[in-house]
Amino acid sequence: MSIIQSLNETSNKAVDAGEQFYTKTQQYYKLKVFHQIATTTGMFCKMAILGSLAFLGLLFFTVAGTIYLSELLGSTILACLLIGILFFVFVAILFKMRKKIDNVVVKKMSVKFFNQS
Repeated sequence: MSIIQSLNETSNKAVDAGEQFYTKTQQYYKLKVFHQIATTTGMFCKMAILGSLAFLGLLFFTVAGTIYLSELLGSTILACLLIGILFFVFVAILFKMRKKIDNVVVKKMSVKFFNQS
């Protein structure tokens, strides 16, 4: 009879340890998901703030450059066309480099995503 009680007690301890492991694992994954969501949300907020400020700076820089160029060339229309062409050149360069940009983003995000404990 003591062998049966001993087996029962051991199996109860194993069940308790398994339940404890399950709850700790569940808590860990909840915390890990929260951490990833918080990191991603923070990254998007920073990108939105910095991107909007950079866009405003680019907008003012473009207007000032167009006005200055129109005074140099004596034609506002020609200055606007040259600035527009300059932007298309930048877009074409970025379009050609899109795979390199994607690779850099994936490398940086994989370090953040996979190497955190």
